[in-house]
Amino acid sequence: MIALAFFATMINYLDRQALSVAAPVLRQQFHLSNIDYSRILFAFMLAYTIMNGFSGVMIDRLGTRAGYALFVGWWSLCALLHAFAHGALSLGVFRFLLGMGEAGNWPAAVKVVAEWFPAEERSFASGIFNSGSSIGAILAPPIIAVLLLRYGWRSAFVAVGSAGFLWLAAWLLLYQPPVRAAQEFTLPPKVPMIQLLRSRFVWSFTLSKIFIEPAWYFYIFWFPEYLFHARHFDMASIGRYAWIPFFVAGVGSVGGGLISKALMQHGMAVTSARKTAVTLSTLMMMMAIPAVLVSGAALSIGFVSIAMAGYTACLASMMAMPADVFSAGAVASVYGLASMGSGFGGMVFMLLTGWLVERYSYVPAFVVFGLIPLLGSGILWTLMGPLEPQALKRMA
Repeated sequence: MIALAFFATMINYLDRQALSVAAPVLRQQFHLSNIDYSRILFAFMLAYTIMNGFSGVMIDRLGTRAGYALFVGWWSLCALLHAFAHGALSLGVFRFLLGMGEAGNWPAAVKVVAEWFPAEERSFASGIFNSGSSIGAILAPPIIAVLLLRYGWRSAFVAVGSAGFLWLAAWLLLYQPPVRAAQEFTLPPKVPMIQLLRSRFVWSFTLSKIFIEPAWYFYIFWFPEYLFHARHFDMASIGRYAWIPFFVAGVGSVGGGLISKALMQHGMAVTSARKTAVTLSTLMMMMAIPAVLVSGAALSIGFVSIAMAGYTACLASMMAMPADVFSAGAVASVYGLASMGSGFGGMVFMLLTGWLVERYSYVPAFVVFGLIPLLGSGILWTLMGPLEPQALKRMA
């Protein structure tokens, strides 16, 4: 089950990163400025953010099997549509539609983890499936670059979109819920959203994500652009080297999942273990600052790699938190609502990035994304409170 979630996440990032890798070519062909490009990214983030508030609820109501299948099928179709883009407007529309579908991956995968794994295993399981995002991002530069150089940029979107339909066939054939989950959720749970929104955990978790997650959006959407414009890489060089930070991030995802597990095995309470793991990870994310200041491209990529590993390590612990507090029947809704809130922060920071790069340089952007994750970890310690199970009343 965790392998299926891993491959879905990998394909999700292949589809997402196709634009980032092809951006230098598309920007030249469609005459896109930094502001234009940031607006296209904003379209994706807008749909992704809004749909996060609904995707988790839909998955909880439909069940893991049907809900996951619905969203993967949708985003795969939308990835294919990118091959028909003819300018900034159509590209923005297709990114918007893609964002709607991709919003379902993490609530669905978090629900799989909650159904199949006990508390001490959840951060590790989350780290495993979330490492698929790094693998997808690793594969994207060489695959997209080769397809683009040999067959044109449209072929790249056709290829990555088709991969989702192969996963969909495997999912429908192989997925079965665990016996415990099948017994607990024979009827779709209907938890009033107002109950979740009033929860101290939900709003503090959301606020923390607002300051942590934009750093990852910066790397996945702007790093190839940074290599092209600031480090003067050509498309072939981007294909050869842009995967390295994502490889390190994949290691960070699995390693980060082991941190809170190890802390709990040595007697630390769940609350302290999760928050300590997140704090250590956000400190790693500060390596973004020297990354933009050093003169050598190789050293810069090394610092970015550490910062990205910090993010994925952080996320492995954070994705386990909703299941520490709520039953498996509500975790997709909780994670989706929190991601919707953090997505609005990501949208603001994406527009800010475009403005900073256009008016100044990449330096202030890297500094911002090296520092703001510390605010997120501080919120966990000061506002969230203990990670204790909460009972939810279901609607009749």
